[in-house]
Amino acid sequence: MLEAVYIDKNLELVKECMQGSRAAQFELYKLYAKAMYNVALRILNYEEEAEDVLQESFLDAFTRIVDFRQETTFGLWLKQIVINKSINYLRKRKFEFVGTDEISEMPDEISADEYEVKLQADEIRNAITELPDGYRVVLSLYLLEGYDHEEIAHILKISENTSRTQYMRAKKKLKNILEQKGMRDE
Repeated sequence: MLEAVYIDKNLELVKECMQGSRAAQFELYKLYAKAMYNVALRILNYEEEAEDVLQESFLDAFTRIVDFRQETTFGLWLKQIVINKSINYLRKRKFEFVGTDEISEMPDEISADEYEVKLQADEIRNAITELPDGYRVVLSLYLLEGYDHEEIAHILKISENTSRTQYMRAKKKLKNILEQKGMRDE
């Protein structure tokens, strides 16, 4: 059986960090800060919280860097820290996921082209920020971060069914928001 092999182009910097190099920490920060900030912002929707999560995540990563086993890339490891911290911030805000009990019927799968929206990325991003937390988080993790519903269920401690439901509702709500703004898919 073949094992997945991750090639981490920043492994030398990571090794230098393990030896306590401040310069290497700063280089890694410069390489990953913007992307990790964007991950946190998509989940939290508040710039101040995203900035806090970013700082805490790097602090955490550099403090625990000796635990980094290189089973993935440093970037993926850091991203997991950012996502977990972002979700903890949301939990403090007490956002709720809508359960699946209220749903009378749920289609198995909805074709992707049904929701294909031909819009500028900015307009869609802005509309995503208007979604309720639960919807936005699942939509972001699924569409933007590439997690599947099983992984999302594990990360958020919800059922896969709830993840799927949140995702479907998020897409529907997003479509409504975009239509209200006069943007329709052609």
